[in-house]
Amino acid sequence: MPDLSHGHDEDVDAVNALRSAVMRLGRRLKHQRVDESLSPTEMSVLGTLARCGSATPGELARKEHVQPPSMTRIVALLEAKGLVRLAPHPDDRRQKVVSQTEQAEAMLDESRRKRNAWLTALAEGLDEDEWARLRAAAPVLDKLARM
Repeated sequence: MPDLSHGHDEDVDAVNALRSAVMRLGRRLKHQRVDESLSPTEMSVLGTLARCGSATPGELARKEHVQPPSMTRIVALLEAKGLVRLAPHPDDRRQKVVSQTEQAEAMLDESRRKRNAWLTALAEGLDEDEWARLRAAAPVLDKLARM
């Protein structure tokens, strides 16, 4: 693994290019939303519930890197929109468990379809070699995103 702290120029340049490209692509992807009434944070919470399953507001706050009072407000907004439901925690009556509703699942599926179609249209501009390199890079980018 390269030691980026000592600044090998080509490694530093690669990290800089990766950061810049991921940020630009991420911003553009955020505009490909199905429901414009949801904030990016609300969408992120729904995505976390879809990936990880039901969770307490405290667990969601840790996963989303927000303070618990903020997550309580987010969950209340999502519940008011019919996108999550709260149930008593099976082991701790003081806690609630948050899960997504079928409405949220359908909205996330449509959002994924829209974003995938947008990315597919972009990828049509790549040549075969670029597309092969992108396919090979996808698992590495996924690993970075999960670290």
